[in-house]
Amino acid sequence: MFRGYLTALITPFRDGKVDEDAYRDFVEWQIEEGAAGLVPCGTTGESPTLSHEEHHRVTEICIEVAAGRVPVVAGTGSNSTEEAISLTRHARDSGADGALLVMPYYNKPTQEGMYAHYKAVNDAVDIPQIIYNIPGRSVVDMSVETMARCAELPNVVGVKDATADVGRPTRTRTAIGEEFCQLSGEDGTILGFLAQGGDGCISVTANVAPRQCAGFFAAWADGDTAGALDRHTRLMPLHDALFVESNPIPVKYAASLLGKCGPEVRLPLTPPSESNCTRIEAAMRQVGLLN
Repeated sequence: MFRGYLTALITPFRDGKVDEDAYRDFVEWQIEEGAAGLVPCGTTGESPTLSHEEHHRVTEICIEVAAGRVPVVAGTGSNSTEEAISLTRHARDSGADGALLVMPYYNKPTQEGMYAHYKAVNDAVDIPQIIYNIPGRSVVDMSVETMARCAELPNVVGVKDATADVGRPTRTRTAIGEEFCQLSGEDGTILGFLAQGGDGCISVTANVAPRQCAGFFAAWADGDTAGALDRHTRLMPLHDALFVESNPIPVKYAASLLGKCGPEVRLPLTPPSESNCTRIEAAMRQVGLLN
């Protein structure tokens, strides 16, 4: 259902508020540069510090600008099941093509609790839903067995896998089948993820290098494994630099170097250190994004 490089969009801020003009321009640029899809209001979009009104607005603007040209998979997850249902309903009613629901964080649900959470959202909202499994942020890790149970729910169509376990796609494919969409949440391991049966990536790096990321995936999809490896190798310094501090601190700064938005992040995130700013800029130059 979803394939290729989808961008986990940043949310531009100016003086503490969402910079709607910069965001509109950024979404348009992403489409022009070849993004296969757009994911507003995820972790990279600083969803934990968006008010509900801002969350709704950011999703609506993305859908409006995309205008059906590429799919929009709105971030609607929460560690409150009722809140996740509410955000997912809004995404559906606004015209999103799908919803991305992060694993309930902090609560530390059991495998049964994870299943019950996704079943409740599935039963409440008729829209394609992608599980976002990211143990590094949510602490809990959905097992392949639980994911197979969730895949039996009619609206659960795939996973964003940020486990960095490149063997996971094959195990998931074996347990669930080829139709279950598997998107990586780790730019640095995407080549191995695709080789083990993945379908694409929901990417941080694509915020600043959408054309290069799309080119990498096109090479892979065309069967040009040598070309894909070459492109992946050239992008790796950028993949690494964009995680020298907590996401989205580095990618916001990188986008500011391109003039796409300011580097502003919301507390408790803070601007990158001077040394990391230097590293991020050097990586941008190394991959040819800055002259």
